[in-house]
Amino acid sequence: MGRLRQKGKAGAAKAYVTRSAAVKKLQCSLADFRRLCILKGIFPREPRNRKKANKGSSAPTNFYYAKDIAYLAHEPVLRKLREHKAFAKKLSRALGRGEWSSAKSLEENKPVYRLDHIIKERYPTFVDAVRDIDDALCMIFLFASLPSDSKVSPTLIENCARLAAEWQLYVMHTHSLRKVFLSIKGVYYQAEVFDQTVTWLVPYQFTQTIPSDVDVRVMLTFLELYQTLLGFVFFKLYTDAGLVYPPPLDVQKDEAAAGVGAFNLQEAKPNQPPVAAAKSKVVEVDGKRISSKDVRQTIKSISASGSGDADVEMPSVDAEAANDEDEEFVEDTTEENPEDAPDAPAFTTATLPTLKTLSTLPQSTSSKLFAPYTFWLSRETSRPIFEFIVRSFGGRIGWPATSGGGSPFDENDESITHVIIDRPLVQRPNETEAEKERRRRRKYVQPQWVVDCVNAGKILLEDLYAQGKTLPPHLSPFGDHAEAYDPTAGLVGGEEDEEMEEDEEVEGDEDEADGSEEEGAARPAKSALKAAASAEDDAALRAAELAAEAAGIDYGTFEKEAKKAQKKASKTAPAQEDEAEKDMNKMLMSNKQRKLYERMKYGQKKRAEEVRMLGITADGVCLTNVSSSDKTWSRRSGRSRRRRNGGRSRHDGRLAVSFLLHHFVLCRRPGSPRATTCIGHTLSYMLSEQTNKKTKDPKIIMRFAATSAEPQWLST
Repeated sequence: MGRLRQKGKAGAAKAYVTRSAAVKKLQCSLADFRRLCILKGIFPREPRNRKKANKGSSAPTNFYYAKDIAYLAHEPVLRKLREHKAFAKKLSRALGRGEWSSAKSLEENKPVYRLDHIIKERYPTFVDAVRDIDDALCMIFLFASLPSDSKVSPTLIENCARLAAEWQLYVMHTHSLRKVFLSIKGVYYQAEVFDQTVTWLVPYQFTQTIPSDVDVRVMLTFLELYQTLLGFVFFKLYTDAGLVYPPPLDVQKDEAAAGVGAFNLQEAKPNQPPVAAAKSKVVEVDGKRISSKDVRQTIKSISASGSGDADVEMPSVDAEAANDEDEEFVEDTTEENPEDAPDAPAFTTATLPTLKTLSTLPQSTSSKLFAPYTFWLSRETSRPIFEFIVRSFGGRIGWPATSGGGSPFDENDESITHVIIDRPLVQRPNETEAEKERRRRRKYVQPQWVVDCVNAGKILLEDLYAQGKTLPPHLSPFGDHAEAYDPTAGLVGGEEDEEMEEDEEVEGDEDEADGSEEEGAARPAKSALKAAASAEDDAALRAAELAAEAAGIDYGTFEKEAKKAQKKASKTAPAQEDEAEKDMNKMLMSNKQRKLYERMKYGQKKRAEEVRMLGITADGVCLTNVSSSDKTWSRRSGRSRRRRNGGRSRHDGRLAVSFLLHHFVLCRRPGSPRATTCIGHTLSYMLSEQTNKKTKDPKIIMRFAATSAEPQWLST
């Protein structure tokens, strides 16, 4: 006999844990539990059956994996949070008793937790960390532009501004920027770092406010994790680029609002060994350089030969060669017949990318797009945005003193080729000849020209972006689907489309000229039928009939074709007009409403088809059999009612009369000789002995006879 399974001890009830149960198991507050989940990357899960996962209860709650909660129970940060809780109690007790020395010692030994181990756990490789810094950069640039208050400290904002400047310095130094988009939210940037696409958003330099409905504590927890992550990533990026991290800050330039220019990029000295190379793989023994690889091979040879007491001479190798060999992958040297070995998949035979190969990837040809040009920013343009863009593509840029200090040149520099200006064009009557000559040498463009050049990957014509002109539309360069905006496609595509249209028109004219003789005879007949289909009154129909008679079409054929054309036009025209509107209305419905609507339409269509089939039957079958068919239908309905009523027969004459009235209306056609026969059979059935007394009511019979509009039956 198998082991009995108790309810709530297996399956979904054991695999999932509610939030309240998780907080109770971890013995922490709800705020600390949220912080732990954010730091460790644990989020609520949705079970297949919420009732089974909640042990039979259907109350709304959040579920977590039981393994994730058990994983949190051994987290060092949780232990530090408990220590901080005890520290807060001791500090409040010391302050309440007036023990200032004890409070001071407690404050000096305040427990502080670190997130280094969490970064290493969540991002095993450096490329994984680079791939996941999009959100971190967006959060850093957001908090760098926020004002300080009781929730957001000035130190936190200063640290975020420093990290944002360090990222911009690296992108400008490596020329990694690829795309820029000026949107309503802010400026979207996209860069390529270690063959990974990084996209982030920078808000405009306006006064920002923190909304009251935003929980800043949750955002601060994310920010705490992102600051640690970016610290690791930036250190690795700067070290691989041969730069000192963190870059030193010039206090005087920073006080003069130099922005990114206040940081100085310094190259690392070659005689200083990097921190990562603290554990050297190459050592020098008796004047010979021995690598760790040689040590491993020697140990293997000693164990294989069994001579543990004999001294073994280590081969000497070059340090650089040893490092290169350790970096690259070692090929398999086992002796196997390649014909007998199975075919390996493509992903095992391909060379995997390493940090060394990724750092040596060739740069794009447009990475130094603005290298030959020198720009001057007008005072109304945003200096941080365009300084970052121009310097990222190798250009030189200057700005007036009102935009901040640290400009490398002034406005009178002769090397200036472009002036980025965003003001209307005005006449300057008092301009000197030197100023006029300077204006002729320089090209005055609007800020969008810089961004469109970056997205297009080439220098565009300045005439479309000249000062005071209406700018072309600025569309987003992001998107890889077929119909996405292509900044490289200019007016060439439009010219090609026009040429193709002209060619098609010429070919169409030639085809019409060739087939004009063949279709000459059939054109009057087609035009007459079209006129008959579109005729709205009797006069137009009469004119179409005369045109068909002149074209040699007999009246019977014309009438038949005209009816077909009118019926087809009446069906297609409203359907085409309403189809688009119906589709739009269905798109706005929910799934439940759309399914209900489709069922309603299906029922309407089915009933309309039944009515149409009844009409066809009334036209094609002799109506003298109406009473017999009605009797048969009445007997069938009676049998079904007897089954529902337990065998008792309850013949309802009103139901039979309603069917007969319905059948009479369908059978009745204007000018039909059978209408009188149908009325007679219907009234005779109503007066027969099979109907009840209510059906024989004279009022019902007279009302039915009046609807028939046959005077001879009124007297009856």
